[in-house]
Amino acid sequence: MSGTAIEKKKIKTILISQPKPEGEKSPYADLAKKHKVKIDFRPFIHVEGLSPQEWRQQRIQILENTCIIFTSRNAVDHFFRICGETRVPVPESMKYFCMSEAIAYYLQKYVVYRKRKIFVGERMFSDMIPLFKKHSAERFLLPSADQIKGDILKTLDVLEVRYTRGIFYRTVISDLSDLKEVKYDMLVFFSPSGIKSLFHNFPDFVQGDTCIAGFGATTQSAMVDHKLRLDLAAPTPEAPSMSAAINLHIKQHNK
Repeated sequence: MSGTAIEKKKIKTILISQPKPEGEKSPYADLAKKHKVKIDFRPFIHVEGLSPQEWRQQRIQILENTCIIFTSRNAVDHFFRICGETRVPVPESMKYFCMSEAIAYYLQKYVVYRKRKIFVGERMFSDMIPLFKKHSAERFLLPSADQIKGDILKTLDVLEVRYTRGIFYRTVISDLSDLKEVKYDMLVFFSPSGIKSLFHNFPDFVQGDTCIAGFGATTQSAMVDHKLRLDLAAPTPEAPSMSAAINLHIKQHNK
């Protein structure tokens, strides 16, 4: 996975450092068909749940909280897994604050959906600020990974929300050794952990003419720290999603 000449070239193969989207409908599938490019998916990082013994070391009493804040589907899965493995019965009176409709919909896998108990943000964590202000008397539990976006904790602290952060799962670097001899025209990253995984698996990686795309400021900052060239940045006003950004890039460079 290394390049030699630094020059603009046509993009024919793309590696997305995330799991393949579920279902047949995907903007990446449309991209592949539209531009006749090969798009592969491979998670550079994955999630592992804490064991009940590791969880108990945090000395958190789940039932001392009246609300749960969910920022991802992983958080939903591992919260209910830990509750099951530690035999903590989640009461029907528990309230759930979900960062997006997708997370709220996923929550139905574990609870009977009742609007009066599930509160939903638009998409960003900051969208939930009015909800936290309205329920300022509640005690919140924030199930999270070992790594968490700083703005989430900052928002809760500024609002003086009574919350406890519990680590339910951790982010782990994936083994990518089978990709050692594989070359892609474009690599796409969505987190600093993905960049860390790249250099953990390929410490001698040289970017060369490989186009690298980074989504979000923290990912792009990690690229700079590792002396990578940012060829494609998202989101932008013209391309709010990574798939849209790739589409524009291919239009320009695959002429």
